[in-house]
Amino acid sequence: MAMKKFINDPDDLVSELLQGYALVHASKIKVVANNRVTRVKPKGEGKVGIVTLGGSGHEPALSGFVGFGMIDISVAGEIFAAPGAPACLEALKAADRGAGVLFVVLNHPGDVLSANLTMEMAEKEGLNVKQLLTHEDIAGGPRSEPDQRRGLVGCIPLYKLVGAAAEAGKSLDEVYAIGEAYEKNMATLAVAVTSATHPATGEAMFELADDEMEIGMGQHGEAGTGRTKLKTADETADTMLAMLLQDLGVQAGEQLLVMINGSGAATLMELYIIFRRVHQVLTEKGIKVACSRVAEDLTVQEMAGFQMHIGRVTDEMIDLWNVPCDTPSMTVR
Repeated sequence: MAMKKFINDPDDLVSELLQGYALVHASKIKVVANNRVTRVKPKGEGKVGIVTLGGSGHEPALSGFVGFGMIDISVAGEIFAAPGAPACLEALKAADRGAGVLFVVLNHPGDVLSANLTMEMAEKEGLNVKQLLTHEDIAGGPRSEPDQRRGLVGCIPLYKLVGAAAEAGKSLDEVYAIGEAYEKNMATLAVAVTSATHPATGEAMFELADDEMEIGMGQHGEAGTGRTKLKTADETADTMLAMLLQDLGVQAGEQLLVMINGSGAATLMELYIIFRRVHQVLTEKGIKVACSRVAEDLTVQEMAGFQMHIGRVTDEMIDLWNVPCDTPSMTVR
């Protein structure tokens, strides 16, 4: 099937995307040199900065979460491609308000390469930076081999938790510790029923038959744990949730943050039906849903499917989740 998208010159995709984004959300964010999306009103002096990076084409992530209480600067790359290290270094410098910077990176080869080069440059310049890598996709490999696991939508709750901690005036070590604790206690699994296309080339990322779905599909069409015939919402939710709970070893009496993230073409109707089943099963197991979110936060163009995310949370994390934030894509009042 031919790609149908309202675009102009493919070479201008990212620049025009960011121009439009900045115009719509001019009270909260602005775009500066080298595709750096930054807060209009900088964080107060003496507070830890939060910086992230990632390819474009996954809107609203990652730049949709720049603003009060979350990210200070997001460095946007080209479509599905990491930005260069020099732009990331500029972002780290700009986000430093005198208390250091937490650099949050999703585990994808290009992002990690760029981030590692950035950290080498930052060290040479004596910057106070800690890097936190997210790798929660359980389809990538066992928990004992985290480097094999891709970073998926788990970055969004992590941004909320570390962003809230930073706004509260916690030190870089304290903010990092909160982020690391959540990162080590989160798990995500994706499912897809139709492919996305690359918006610049029109090429499909993978192929699935009309009656097939694939659990474990990666953010860019990487193969998952296996293809099966399309199942009902409850059957799909049961299968995925069981895998996530087993991976984390969740027990009755524990508290979880639960997110259902649409991949681009799944409807909110479907996402709420899935969440309903997840909540029902967890309640039956004596597991509390302490925090929740259903939204399209990290998309893959028009891919139909969703990511199911769970994370073990402490009382402190629940408080951080609920404190105010104000970004284009997430607001808590």
